[in-house]
Amino acid sequence: MKIGYARVSTLDQNLTLQIDALQKVGCEKIFQEKISGSKVQRPQLDKMLEHVRAGDTVVVWKLDRLGRSLQHLIELVGNLEKKDAGLISLNDPVDTTTAQGRLVFRIFASLAEFERELIRERTLAGVAAAKAKGVILGRPEGLSADAKKQARVVESLHKDGVSVAEVARQLKISRTTVYSYLKHRGIEY
Repeated sequence: MKIGYARVSTLDQNLTLQIDALQKVGCEKIFQEKISGSKVQRPQLDKMLEHVRAGDTVVVWKLDRLGRSLQHLIELVGNLEKKDAGLISLNDPVDTTTAQGRLVFRIFASLAEFERELIRERTLAGVAAAKAKGVILGRPEGLSADAKKQARVVESLHKDGVSVAEVARQLKISRTTVYSYLKHRGIEY
């Protein structure tokens, strides 16, 4: 059985183009949702994955409609393979129902993994080079100019006998920040 999955990211977008294409290729059931692809929980995707049985083929308009990331897509294809189901993307050269399609998908996945490793290596090399030159990485220590001003206000209110909770409420900051500012100003609390 061919099972379709259609998704758009916003409520303003329309699923018609995807649904028409999925129906045209013979999808008997189509799961559809209007939700961002970055969302971990996509109810219709979960229902579709529960519905898939051995011999079924999941059909999507494009791979980006299915997976949040390449890693997520690889995971989804792995889960489909465990169920003895395939994946076809109408606008990408992917059809895991054939040996050639599985090979192409795995080559794409391997290239993506290779690229991630190269990026990681370059990043580590850049950090090492910066440290060798004496560059201090990360967030600067201490408070910003605005935070220093606010710390003086916190100190003043505290010296006037205003409670930490009240200072936090008045300045719309957390109590932890109030304590941090007091510590920065050398005030025992």
